[in-house]
Amino acid sequence: MTKIFRVAYNSAVNTIKERLDTIDETDIEKTIDAILNGATIFVYGAGRSGVIGKAFAMRLVQIGQRAYFIGESVTPIVTENDVTIILSNKGESFTSIQVGNIVRRVGSRLVVITANPNSKLTHIATIKIVLPSLPYDVNLAPLGTIFEESALILLDSIIAELMNKLKENEESMRKRHAIMV
Repeated sequence: MTKIFRVAYNSAVNTIKERLDTIDETDIEKTIDAILNGATIFVYGAGRSGVIGKAFAMRLVQIGQRAYFIGESVTPIVTENDVTIILSNKGESFTSIQVGNIVRRVGSRLVVITANPNSKLTHIATIKIVLPSLPYDVNLAPLGTIFEESALILLDSIIAELMNKLKENEESMRKRHAIMV
């Protein structure tokens, strides 16, 4: 193994843990309540944040929730009974702000997951989860990698909490898996 490889993953793991340790659990509880009480859960993110969002939407479906990723051709319209979750590192991308404004206009609750507590997106959020920017070597994890990996672990941890509340397990989830593994 190269020296950079080992340094990079140790740096990422330590930085992600520091970020996740700072999260206000009240915001997590509010997010879980919103998910459990929303008629439908919509998820959005641009770029790699979108990839993380799609993974979360998939897990929501597998635990029995009605969930969609905004932008897919089969995604229905958002209503006031729904919850929308947007992932955006800086909270300033045009498409994320546009989606946020639309869902707030129709009355959907808006959960924003970001590294920027003062972004345009957080100002319109119903609930905001901040994964704070901490110093790290961007040569080891460039272009928002730490945010994306932190968001993935955060959302997978929320899935674990939802599984517990909904009394779901791997067996029940497998029945909803795309190809029944």
